[in-house]
Amino acid sequence: MQPIKFGTSGWRGVLAEDFTLENVRVVTQAIADHLKSVGEAEKGVLIGHDSRFFGERFARETARILAGAGVPSLLCQDDAPTPVIAFELLRRGCGGAINFTASHNPHEYNGIKFSPSWGGPALPETTADIEQRANAMLGEVCYRDMPLDQAVRSGLVAEIDPKPDYLDAIRSKVDLDAIGRSGMTVIVDPMFGAGRDYVDALLVEAGLMVQTINSQRDPYFGGVSPDPSEAHLGDLIAQVKGNPQVTLGLATDGDADRYGIVDADGTFIEPNYILALLYDYLLKRGEKGDAARSVATSHFLDAVAAHHGYAVRETPVGFKYIGEFIRDGEIVIGGEESAGLSMRGHVPDKDGVLACLLVAEMVAVEGKSIRELLANLYERVGEYHTARQNLHLSRQLEEAVGGKLASPPEKLAGKRVDRVITTDGVKLLFEDWTWILFRKSGTEPVVRVYAEARSERELKTLMDAAVAFIEG
Repeated sequence: MQPIKFGTSGWRGVLAEDFTLENVRVVTQAIADHLKSVGEAEKGVLIGHDSRFFGERFARETARILAGAGVPSLLCQDDAPTPVIAFELLRRGCGGAINFTASHNPHEYNGIKFSPSWGGPALPETTADIEQRANAMLGEVCYRDMPLDQAVRSGLVAEIDPKPDYLDAIRSKVDLDAIGRSGMTVIVDPMFGAGRDYVDALLVEAGLMVQTINSQRDPYFGGVSPDPSEAHLGDLIAQVKGNPQVTLGLATDGDADRYGIVDADGTFIEPNYILALLYDYLLKRGEKGDAARSVATSHFLDAVAAHHGYAVRETPVGFKYIGEFIRDGEIVIGGEESAGLSMRGHVPDKDGVLACLLVAEMVAVEGKSIRELLANLYERVGEYHTARQNLHLSRQLEEAVGGKLASPPEKLAGKRVDRVITTDGVKLLFEDWTWILFRKSGTEPVVRVYAEARSERELKTLMDAAVAFIEG
């Protein structure tokens, strides 16, 4: 029996293999026991799910197990985006939230994401405790359950609709009037996921012409992973390219915590660039303060911060670390190169709905395409070009790579290494502020290589040297 293992965003597994009803029951009991140990169980647990197969069944089974443990729960009546669940958790003051989602992973996966009472993804010390409790119970009948109708009658379970209050919160953070005055046409792609009727609904409310594609619930996600990256947004890119009246294409992933942005000419805009552009825009809008990013995210954000007289906090990979700064009100915006983003005064978790609407506001107010805005920002702070590559390792390379990363080179690609940062992986920062990051996967024989340079040509040189270092 495979042990329960939480990653950067929860425990995920393949349906009917390791992600089974029995394992879900065990993990739910472990969470109930954890909440009792920290004195949060009596506040109750919010239970939600995205649009994946069997989400409702997993959620209801969780409510039964929690009821059997004497822990009250609130059950979302429909599939809901991850940021909506995070918002409702905070609004109601629950002790935690259990969210069934595998985010942008393929359709055969599902997962449990646990959020403690502060609203962000659980930190390693929390997930380690839940893991230990769950793995100690695997293979045993370690829980009581309660029929759902009995749990409802006893007041231990109630159904809720978290959508209206979340939409009100977004209305307070995004200038829908300014978006509406632009008169632009937008195409929205929720990728068959839980983000249906969020971004598009608010844009229609603002008065825009909106076309929505892939908007029905489909647990197979149209046969494509619900990942709003360039490789998986072919439908949206083709639709934007094919209509000269369209100003913007906006997408959210399976649980709407990530975003994808397509410019008026059909160009996909990398999240690294969106993060820097939005930080610059929010500062011009009147916000004041620092930003935060993961160690794998572009230093373009740092250049914007320095230009305005602020600083950037660098964190390990995983939005939970950025979420702590948002929770404490210490930053204006925080984000990751993998399309996670949130802002001060909002949930300390990724929110693709908010990100899409902020981009729409920025384009509407500035009256320029994203590429024009990017060119303007380059003129003010300089150019930044980033890349990422996954290197699949042979057995021999996998055995050798640990030693290589433990003794990084003093010089690579003709550049002298100025600093070695080991916040998460091994990051080589060169004297000219270009950099390379190596991060070894904890679950598969893969090394993720990230690099950043001031030109595409220099970026290729850095990536070639990084790959040669690992594979040579």
